[in-house]
Amino acid sequence: MSMKNKIKNFFYLDEYEDDAPVERERRSEPQASPVAQQQQPSMKKSMKERRVAPMDSSIPNVVSLQNLQKSSKVILVEPRVYAEAQDISEHLKNKRAVVVNLQRIDKDQGIRIVDFLSGTVYALGGDIQRIGTDIFLCAPDTVEVAGAISDYYYDDLQ
Repeated sequence: MSMKNKIKNFFYLDEYEDDAPVERERRSEPQASPVAQQQQPSMKKSMKERRVAPMDSSIPNVVSLQNLQKSSKVILVEPRVYAEAQDISEHLKNKRAVVVNLQRIDKDQGIRIVDFLSGTVYALGGDIQRIGTDIFLCAPDTVEVAGAISDYYYDDLQ
C-alpha cells in the first residue's frame, strides 16, 4: 500500500472520495481466497465503527472504577453515647473517612468507641490515627493517610 493510501486511511479520506481509485487499487492487489474474504471486515466502515489503535502502547487501557466516585466525603462526628459507634462504622463501610471527636464523652466510653472503631478499621483494611486530643481519624482502605502528628504536645498534657 502506498504512502498516500496510508494517509488516506488514517484520516478516513477514502470514504469521502469516489470509489474509482479505490477499485483500481483493489484490482492490482492479489486476490484472497473466498474464506479469507469472509473473515476480513469490510473495507468501508463508517467513522463511528472504526477504531484507531492507540499510538503509545505503554499507556494501559484499564481504568480503575474506584477512582470514579462522584466525590469523596469526610464525616465529622461527636458521639455522645457508645451506641453511635455503629453509625460511625457504617460510614467506614461506605468508604467514607470519619473524624471522631471524643471530647464530649466520658473517658471510659471513649476508650470503648476507639476499640470498636479500631476493630472495624482493621477488618476493612483501613487506618486509624490520633490527630488531636481525643480526636481520631478513621479512614477506609480507599483513603490514603500520609504524614503523622507528633506526640510531643500530648506528652505534656498527661
